[in-house]
Amino acid sequence: MPGPTLEMEPVEPQSLKKLSFKSLKRALDLFSPTHGQLAPLDNESKRIRISHKVNVEYGGIKSTTSQPPRQANTSTTNHGQQTSVSSSMLTLPGPEDYKDPLKRGAQNTLVVGPPIQPKAPDDVLPGKSSALFAAPGSSERFSTSAIMERLPSKWPRPVWHRPWKNYRVISGHLGWVRSVAVDPSNTWFCTGSADRTIKIWDLATGRLKLTLTGHIEQVRGLAVSSRHTYMFSAGDDKQVKCWDLEQNKVIRSYHGHLSGVYCLALHPTIDVLLTGGRDSVCRVWDIRSKMQIHALSGHDNTICSVFTRPTDPQVVTGSHDSTIKFWDLRYRKTMLTLTNHKKSVRAMAPHPKEHCFASASADNIKKFNLPKGEFLHNMLSQQKTIINAMAVNEEGVLATGGDNGSLWFWDWKSGHNYQQAQTIVQPGSLDSEAGIYALTYDHTGSRLLSCEADKTIKMWKEDESATPETHPLNFRPPKDIRRF
Repeated sequence: MPGPTLEMEPVEPQSLKKLSFKSLKRALDLFSPTHGQLAPLDNESKRIRISHKVNVEYGGIKSTTSQPPRQANTSTTNHGQQTSVSSSMLTLPGPEDYKDPLKRGAQNTLVVGPPIQPKAPDDVLPGKSSALFAAPGSSERFSTSAIMERLPSKWPRPVWHRPWKNYRVISGHLGWVRSVAVDPSNTWFCTGSADRTIKIWDLATGRLKLTLTGHIEQVRGLAVSSRHTYMFSAGDDKQVKCWDLEQNKVIRSYHGHLSGVYCLALHPTIDVLLTGGRDSVCRVWDIRSKMQIHALSGHDNTICSVFTRPTDPQVVTGSHDSTIKFWDLRYRKTMLTLTNHKKSVRAMAPHPKEHCFASASADNIKKFNLPKGEFLHNMLSQQKTIINAMAVNEEGVLATGGDNGSLWFWDWKSGHNYQQAQTIVQPGSLDSEAGIYALTYDHTGSRLLSCEADKTIKMWKEDESATPETHPLNFRPPKDIRRF
């Protein structure tokens, strides 16, 4: 015979909000029975605890003056050693301190002994509100990280620049465009390509003026002399050529490299040409006599960037061995080796006015001082791609071009990245052909030329319609300046 059945009472459905409040009340009953009403503070035990802490930390500090104590509740022994410290010596922030703006700045001030009153306004240093004062009569100041107030960031605020836009695309090469140089008169520019030709273009209109043939491999480096009617080119065919622009033909060839030549630079004051390549040697050539003056050896891998200066260090090279070397031309020796980068240094750009330069690698873009090579700081963002080219103008706009077609613009002074542009490949090209291989400004700094893997040259200029209201400066200083 079946037993009696128990009937269950129907459970009333409850809302999620009600269940949450029930759970919250249960937690409050368990962990805070008084529901937020804390026990009253024991002022006497707090005073004893603080007095003991101060005596343990600063009991060894002895008074070096015979001034009578200014506070009645401070007592000293015959030896001048402090034995009891009142709670007024430790000025902790209270509710009334946060209302008073004058007290708020000095809320972390710990005073051992009677407080020192500044005699003149000059005694108070701006921004030094949290300081540890010694005993009266002692000018020594101590500081600990536990009580130091966080100072405002001293990182320089970037200058506002107009954003850049692409206004012209020049096509004509049949291969990757690998190098570019602008004429000193700022009327034309030349480009070298993987189609083994050098083309000369009109800077104002972008029209083709001349095509030079002579290299049998891609042309990786170009330079136009400001002292002669010469143009210099270097390529993967191990050849360095001097072109006479009046006759439009090769008049000298410089033989000596054992492998492809990746970069070249002209000395600004003497008739010297510098080239670097896959044989890890930077070679110095006399322009007129075709003689090799020096072979600067010391790198362990390909030299892919070089620039020159009229003063020491006259030659600076960057290599795939992730180092940057400063060279002394007189003694053919390395003056300094910078090992800050962790990956290949593929591009460098000296500032046209200041004595500093930037170097680009896949890990970061770094700024260094000249002539001693002090590391200044990293740029405040990471492009996260292989950076093949960079250029800076007199207004402090640094442009960097990457393998993925990203063209980023930076403020030179602060390292703030204020614009990130992306090049668009010409119709018929693959998306993977968006790489930028060379960058240069014209001599006014108002136009930027970019040479790309889609066989085009793109010209950029600032957007004149932009204002600080339409393109605001979104800048946040770094939290920890020591990281840079």
